[in-house]
Amino acid sequence: MAIHVVLYQPDIPANTGNIALTCAATDTSLHLIRPLGFSTDEGMIKRAGFDFWDSVNITYYDSMDDFFSKNQGEFYYIETFGEQAHSSFDFSDASKEHYFMFGKETTGLPKDLLEENKDHFLRIPMNDNVRSLNLSSTAAILVYEALRQQGFPHLK
Repeated sequence: MAIHVVLYQPDIPANTGNIALTCAATDTSLHLIRPLGFSTDEGMIKRAGFDFWDSVNITYYDSMDDFFSKNQGEFYYIETFGEQAHSSFDFSDASKEHYFMFGKETTGLPKDLLEENKDHFLRIPMNDNVRSLNLSSTAAILVYEALRQQGFPHLK
């Protein structure tokens, strides 16, 4: 897979569910870094009506270090204070692994990670009427931008 969505300690189950649906529809991998603010056990998934959950390629990690030790590629960090628009990045090489990393809804990504990776911050352009877009909306925008640049491989 060339496109990955990474959620660092997500709190809101509806966001993760919507992102998982986007991943299922696009063959995008989903990476969840614990702790999660909700359960993803089979009973909870069934009650939520996520009949697509088995179609999502999901990997769970116990920490950020665990995630980075098992994955290699281009990492992009989505922050409201990023200076470069998402469309200015080149995601067209489908042979590369592109990881879009999102922080916890309430606190974002760890500050030390951000300080080390300022050249890979990206943002979705928007006006000043809102603080930020919904996490699942932002993930969908990025996944589909990367897929557009790659010519929507394997999608009809």
